[in-house]
Amino acid sequence: MSLTLVLDRHLVLPAVGCTVSLLLLLRWLRNRRLHRLMKEVRDRREQALSNMEVAVRRLSSENPVADPGALLSLSLSELSNKLNDGSLSPEMVLHVYMKRALDTTRELNCLTDYLCECEAQLKEVNKQKMKGLLYGVPISLKDNFNYKGHESTLGLIKNLNRPASEDCVIVQVLKKQGAIPFVKTNIPQSMLNYDCSNLIFGRTLNPLNHKKTPGGSSGGEGALISAGGSILGFGSDIGGSIRFPCSFCGLCGLKLSGNRISKIGVMSSSPGQKSVMAMTGPLARDVESLALCMRALLCEEMFRLDPTVPPIPFNEEVYSSSKPLCIGYYYTDGFTMATPSMQRAVMETKELLEKAGHKLVPFAPPSIEKAIIELAMKGILADSASTFLDNFKHDLVDPNLKSQINMYLLPNWLKSLLSMIVKPVYPRVAKLVKNLTGVRCCILHNPVQFSGLSCRGIASYHCHKGGRGSPEIVQRSL
Repeated sequence: MSLTLVLDRHLVLPAVGCTVSLLLLLRWLRNRRLHRLMKEVRDRREQALSNMEVAVRRLSSENPVADPGALLSLSLSELSNKLNDGSLSPEMVLHVYMKRALDTTRELNCLTDYLCECEAQLKEVNKQKMKGLLYGVPISLKDNFNYKGHESTLGLIKNLNRPASEDCVIVQVLKKQGAIPFVKTNIPQSMLNYDCSNLIFGRTLNPLNHKKTPGGSSGGEGALISAGGSILGFGSDIGGSIRFPCSFCGLCGLKLSGNRISKIGVMSSSPGQKSVMAMTGPLARDVESLALCMRALLCEEMFRLDPTVPPIPFNEEVYSSSKPLCIGYYYTDGFTMATPSMQRAVMETKELLEKAGHKLVPFAPPSIEKAIIELAMKGILADSASTFLDNFKHDLVDPNLKSQINMYLLPNWLKSLLSMIVKPVYPRVAKLVKNLTGVRCCILHNPVQFSGLSCRGIASYHCHKGGRGSPEIVQRSL
């Protein structure tokens, strides 16, 4: 009997050792293959950017511009006027912005692809009998906008080497209006993050302060436009993905209603959820640029290509009206605490609007806690994040997402157990943090189950630090 046990022990230990070694070897081989694939994609991007440099040199020699800086300083309306009256040609504008975009990405790492078809689009634009509202305007696209022959990676390995078979509807409409898409821009892995980094293309930096993030998930767009490498860009937003980059990079952005413009052909890492609708929208340097963009997009071509978009054109009468408006404002929603700089910005805006003759009315947003917990968090995680986690089955996880992914991977029984332990303690900890730091934490009904979308650890708080022009996300685990 004892001899059998000894023999079994001698057999089991080597078997366990061999199994562990084999698993480690398989993991190493998998990681090596993934790193090799990512390197191939990065090399392909470098080749694309090299091709972009060649195109810049050729176009600039054929269509020289005496003062590129003056061209880059034009607003979208001014640029559009000069393109329409012929004082600038689309070729001149395109190569100046291409050169600026190349210089910008060397500094900030914001481009993921060069859309070489832009030169063919130039020829199509010059053939158009009727000039569109965006005639000759170069535009940039967030990575997740499908463009025929190019990848929409979302920073995920599973999407590599899968070029789109056709342009998304927004790109089709933009081309019809004479615009020239020329680059795609970086995003955080899966796009469900307020930073802008992934393991394929790396991290994008804030043009105003390289130590800080440009925000996410449309961070590449925010960085490129803020640095002058694009005059008009397009992003998507579900929880701030246009609004954060605009805030962090000093831009204007439009967070539209969910179905105001088409989402056909715009990729998502969590398709199917409807409680918090994703949307697409423009980013630019000023409000008038956004208005011109919306005039162009809200056209018959958009309504024809996507019948789900309400056929409601841009209302010029309302936009141009000088009639005083009644505007509601608030500087705290009763759920999260705005920082002093954010409160100051709201109050300064209120004063400016009142001086312009508008009526400002304070109000308290209703049911914010229910909206965030019941609709946003529960809606996005309704399937225990299984759809979202499918993206990472054969992928490496960016460090920015690891705490989020690890939280989602916990079994439901463990989340419930941890929540039962944390709930009685959390309000006291939150009160202590407030007393020590002056920052009030969000109190979640189930902090373990619902943390992770933008949180690290069991619960967290977020604030802007550094004032205007130098924002960053501050995250502290409790």
